[in-house]
Amino acid sequence: MKRSVGEGLLLLGFFGITGTLLLAFLWAPSVSIDAFESPAAQRIFYWHVPAAWAAFIAFGALFAGSAGWLFWRSERMWRLHIAGSEAGLATGLMTVWSGCVWGAAEWGTPWDWSDVRLNTFGLLTLLAVYLVLGRNSQPDGVETRDTFAGFGLYGFVLVPFTYVATRIWAVRHPGPVVATSEGSSLNGDMGLVLLIGAISFTLLILGHIMMSMQITSIEQSMERLQKKMDGGM
Repeated sequence: MKRSVGEGLLLLGFFGITGTLLLAFLWAPSVSIDAFESPAAQRIFYWHVPAAWAAFIAFGALFAGSAGWLFWRSERMWRLHIAGSEAGLATGLMTVWSGCVWGAAEWGTPWDWSDVRLNTFGLLTLLAVYLVLGRNSQPDGVETRDTFAGFGLYGFVLVPFTYVATRIWAVRHPGPVVATSEGSSLNGDMGLVLLIGAISFTLLILGHIMMSMQITSIEQSMERLQKKMDGGM
């Protein structure tokens, strides 16, 4: 059976993030004992940062899909809205989970309610939870779609806010270590593993979005066929 592009990207991403975890635990160098309270826990960084990157891609897709539905009534964009919300939920939970593992080991608490970046990203993930669960519990219709697309559109403001939060309000969450004006603070081996993770998570999330859109398209076709069959009886 011929595989779709989405399936191929999904498989490549899955194997890539599995390899990233292995490299993080078995090959990537450890940090100085003086740099962290729990040096071994920093290895979750190679999962946490790429997962957050993929989450921002997913929420970007959610924003585009929401705008496409609200302004152009595009069925394809509505499918992108669905795919973006589902991908945002998956990667958002990955990011929150791995961040809590880091926080518990390094800070002594999995979550700090005074940290702006933690809270804004948490709200983004809760938005994805609401969109996915709400859509699955409500009948499909124009008003329902408008409501969820509106939340997806306005909720996107949290993405740039989350990105710059540690630059403005540095509390617990570390500031950026790559793509800074001072350059990267990572050595070559650490940067390589992080790059592999970022590429792998990007492939995974793109494949996830493409597969989700295909599945939603099939579901919609089956629903239309079922309505025609019911109407003919």
